[in-house]
Amino acid sequence: MDLLIARNPDPDSSLPYLLRVPLGEHGLVFRAKDTWPRTNAIYCHPVPAAEWPAEPQIVESVPLKACTRRGAAIDVVADRSRENRSQIVFTRSRGRETVFWQSPRTRKQARPDVRVPTARAAGLADLEIIVDAHERYPYKFNGQQVSTTRRALPAGDYAVASGGEVVAAVERKSLGDLASSVTSGRLRFALTELAALPRAAVVVEDRYSKVFTFEHVRPALIADGLAELQVRWPSVPIVFCETRALAEEWTYRYLAAARTWADEEGAARSRMGLPAKDPEPSTAEVRAWARDKGMPVPDRGRLRPEVHEAWRAAHRA
Repeated sequence: MDLLIARNPDPDSSLPYLLRVPLGEHGLVFRAKDTWPRTNAIYCHPVPAAEWPAEPQIVESVPLKACTRRGAAIDVVADRSRENRSQIVFTRSRGRETVFWQSPRTRKQARPDVRVPTARAAGLADLEIIVDAHERYPYKFNGQQVSTTRRALPAGDYAVASGGEVVAAVERKSLGDLASSVTSGRLRFALTELAALPRAAVVVEDRYSKVFTFEHVRPALIADGLAELQVRWPSVPIVFCETRALAEEWTYRYLAAARTWADEEGAARSRMGLPAKDPEPSTAEVRAWARDKGMPVPDRGRLRPEVHEAWRAAHRA
């Protein structure tokens, strides 16, 4: 009993391999992205058994100890000491049936075996988090000491306020949204607005390694763009949190820590006779400063992110 992997003879297919699983009279045949789920789960597309060629170009023949279907999954155990266990899982994604071939290692990477703590963040008995009114599928913060309020935010998707003013915000990104916002330049403007807040961050609902799996955009373009943004706006970290649940947990604890910091910082500045925070310049003030420095700026409208960053760098110095 062998699991057979052959070259896909269809030159127009994006899945270069055919996988034949020894189940049933004629076996199950799939088009597959790779030959074994070593570092990532492999997408498979089921096809009729007749698609298996009469003279296949065999890439690998894997002897099996067991091949058993259990509900919506097929357990595959290879007769070898390493990389011997895998599972072919039938599931649904975005309303259609999909098949993934995964190993225990890739499954653990996709769904880290961690339990999110329920202890109060920063010891706060109740934390009010402001959710941007335009956020379509917001975090619920279930199981945490959190109350949420929806209203339009000047920057970010989630924020906390102190003294009636936003003191920290978090911008949420899925991996696809991150890639499109980097390539389109939208993330540059978002970071400019976030950097104007006392504390801010961007949280990504995936692993950094997934950046290098894009097929329709060069991964190096995304990686270079992220590196440039972090150099230009070092005060706004971009944090990768593997899953949506972990990103939600990180957002909750970051905002709680920021709220505690804001209260303590305000009290300390008050004791020193300083204003609660340094005032932010208006667009007109930044425009006048830029013109005085010889920088080309428009007569009206928004300024480029580089202009605001140049103003902050000059005044920090």
